[in-house]
Formats: sequence, structure tokens, C-alpha cells
Amino acid sequence: MTMTRPAIFLGLSLALAPVTAHCGPFDPVARVNGQVITQYELDQRVLFLRAMNIPGDLGEDALDRLVNERLQSDAARRAGVSIGENDVLAGMEEFAARSGMSAEQFLEAIGRVEISQESFADFVRAGLAWRGLVRGLFSSRAQISEAEVDRAVALGSFGSGARILVSEIFLPADTPERQVAARRLAEEISRFRTASEFAAAARRYSVAPSARQGGQQDWVPIESLPEAYRNQILSLSPGQITEPIPLPNAIAVFQLHSIEESSRPEEEALSVDYASYLIPGGRSETARAQAEDIMAKVDSCDDLYGIAAGQPEDRLRREVVPTAGLRGDIAAALEGLDENEVSVSLVSEDGRMLVFLMLCGRTFAATEEVDREAIRQGLFNQRLASYAESYLAELRAQAVIEIE
Repeated sequence: MTMTRPAIFLGLSLALAPVTAHCGPFDPVARVNGQVITQYELDQRVLFLRAMNIPGDLGEDALDRLVNERLQSDAARRAGVSIGENDVLAGMEEFAARSGMSAEQFLEAIGRVEISQESFADFVRAGLAWRGLVRGLFSSRAQISEAEVDRAVALGSFGSGARILVSEIFLPADTPERQVAARRLAEEISRFRTASEFAAAARRYSVAPSARQGGQQDWVPIESLPEAYRNQILSLSPGQITEPIPLPNAIAVFQLHSIEESSRPEEEALSVDYASYLIPGGRSETARAQAEDIMAKVDSCDDLYGIAAGQPEDRLRREVVPTAGLRGDIAAALEGLDENEVSVSLVSEDGRMLVFLMLCGRTFAATEEVDREAIRQGLFNQRLASYAESYLAELRAQAVIEIE
């Protein structure tokens, strides 16, 4: 049977040099917490990576992947995650479909270069077990709110001319031990509330050239942001900080300061994100003085959470409200504000509280119809992948890995 397939299989008919010549097929090449990885498994994985046209040192890459799979499978087993044969068959079909093939066609293709069905099934089984474990452990923490989708939709609709101002922290993570330490520090930094805290951490810990400036970067076009972290940054409101972002040999954290669009056409906002903090005293001089003091301390709506810490929950309220549903006096107060600007023109209905009203952001209609669920899923997957990367680094740091 003759098949025309994607370039991923162009090399399958080429003569393949032996992977190794000095070991028997069942000799151990590594042990992971006492579990053996054999030469046969390593040879099979190298052949598989070669068939996928993966670049680089295939022997080193294959062994590293097999070590990870041992750790992932063991963690899934201990957590009670089980993968049935029907799940494996479905997973094989899903993987083969990425190359435009059925599972049967894919197995025929890899079989021509002596990759066994069992090796492919083991690869798929390990991936499914890890996926199930990660979702069970972290799905609740990775959920994406409607406000985050709103921001992603709005920011994704920016046209040419949009630029962004951020601060950055890059933490070294070139070994499993450093990955764990960097991840823990990055998680702590991601909970910061102010720009001054972030800047101090950048000066102390960041290995990027911008560390001397507290991580501060110059304005850059949105389109120039690397895909590895563009969406995470664009899901933020000014003042917010990303979750830890795993990169090759580093963990990164970014704080968004501002987004500027010089050529946005005039259009009506669909919804408004705003915060209202109540200050006792109504229109008294004491209340106004307190409002001015708070205004000097906050750069974004998120900073208000620190101001309201330890106070009754009803003192601070943050809402994303359709523009048409805004109360008249609030709509009027917000109308002339830009993001992160404040109005203190309102008081509560009983006059006892001064309303510190802060505009967090506006959501505009996208220039094209967008799939909100696709955006939500993309942000969810990015966040879940970040948790998975960190968890795997911890597993590696705690493991006993012996290379023969």
C-alpha cells in the first residue's frame, strides 16, 4: 500500500544507524527510584523521536523523557489513576490523527522502522496517566474567571499600534533543584500586590539585565511578545502579576503596568470592571484625607485588596458589569476615568461612607467574533501546564535517578 503523509514521516524510509552497539537489549541504562529503564526502551524511544523529526541529541532527549515518564506514571499510580485499554486505544487514535492517519496506519508506518506497537502504547498510556493526575490535582486551581476571559477578548482585539509596559523577573532553573527553588520563589512573587514589592524582588533575585531597573522594561509592541507568555500577560489587568511561567532553564514572572493603543477606533464598551472601597465619614475632611492617602498608595485595583485586608468584606467590592446595567451615578463617575484612575465624588446611600471608586478596565467588542470557550480553554491549559511543569520538577528533585 502506498501512502502520502506529512513531512513528519519523510525520514522513515531512510536507513537508520544502530542506536547503540555496546549493550544488550535488556541491560539497564538508568534506574528511577529503583525502576529500570532498559536499553531496548531507550532504542525504541530514539527511533520514535527520529520518526517524529525531533531535532537535537536524541539519545539524551529520549532518556530524559523516559525518566520523566517513570516519575509521572509512578505518581499517577500512587494517586489511584488508572488507564484502561480502551483509553489507550482512543489515545493512540488521537495521537495518530495529528499526522493525518488512523491508529492502524500510524502503527504500520512506525512498524516499518521497527518501532513496536507495545512501545507506542506505553508512551500513550504514560501520557494519559499524567494528564489525568494533573487535572485531578490542579484543575480547581487553574479555573479561568469570566473577568479573565473578558480581558483576553478585549486585549486580543487590539489592532496595530498597541504596546505594552511590563516588569520582568527571570529566576535560574537549569537544574531540578533550582527549578523547585525558583518555582517556590516565583509563586511567592506572584502573590505580591504592589509594584514596589515586585521591583525589590527583581533587584534581588532576577538574572535578567533589567534587574538593575527593578525589572522595568521599555514599551514593546504587543505583537512582539513571545508566544510562551503573551497570553498570560494579556489576561492581566494593569498592576497584576502572572503566575510562574516555565521557560527553558528559567522561571519567569511578569507584572503588567499599562497597555496603550494609539489607534483604537471609537467604540462603546460592552462591560466595565470597577472597584468600590467604602471609607467611613462620608464627605468629611477626615474621609477625604484618607482617600488621598489611599490614592497615593495604590497603582491598580488589585492594590485595594491590601488596603482592605482585615476589614469587613462589604468594605471592598469589585464587579464586572455590562455597561447598560451600570447604576446611573456610578456610570457618570466612571465615564471620564481611564484605567486605574479614581473618583471620590460619590457617597453611600445613607451618606455615612465615602466611595473610593476605581476603574479597573473596560471590555470592548472584538473586531471579529470570538470563541470565548476556546479562549477560556487556552488560558486554562496554559495555567494547568505551568502547575504540571512545577510538579514534575519537584518529582525529579525528590527522586533517586541513576544513569548506568
